[in-house]
Amino acid sequence: MKISSLFRHFILITRHRHAVFCACLRCGIPFRGLLHDLSKYSPCEFFESAKYYQGNRSPIVFARKENGVSRAWLHHKGRNPHHIEYWLDDDCEMTPLMPYKYAVECACDKISATKVYNGKNYDVSMPLSHFLRYGNKVNGNPKTMAFLLQVFTDLKEQGEKAVLNPAYMKKTYADICLR
Repeated sequence: MKISSLFRHFILITRHRHAVFCACLRCGIPFRGLLHDLSKYSPCEFFESAKYYQGNRSPIVFARKENGVSRAWLHHKGRNPHHIEYWLDDDCEMTPLMPYKYAVECACDKISATKVYNGKNYDVSMPLSHFLRYGNKVNGNPKTMAFLLQVFTDLKEQGEKAVLNPAYMKKTYADICLR
């Protein structure tokens, strides 16, 4: 593994965490932003991700192609409740509803990831496109999935200023998830 990959991966995840922190701060959940993705610095996640570092796409995809599995992803999703996959349980009839703070952090995570990976090419329609392409593959709670879909749709139509704030998030979450 190249030293440059270690360094570039470190910079990438740090930039991502900073973007998530800023988004979480705007949404009124700064503590979740501070804690976001700290496990990415753990040896289990960091070294595999640095090995498969691409810079414009998640290294998990490339680890899976080569090994059939990403141990970093298995570690990550099991320790970070802002991921829909954290809440999945094959023994349950229905995936539990993601609590508000984690659902908002999840939205902030997806928005920030598309920003960091796309750089100057980012636009507010990208989180929705990504969610429509990959979100349907995850069997999350229907209300959680509806919340995320609404957030990304509104982001595309109304922009970040309208969507990334506590009033919008609480109203949208309550309207969809607490019915």
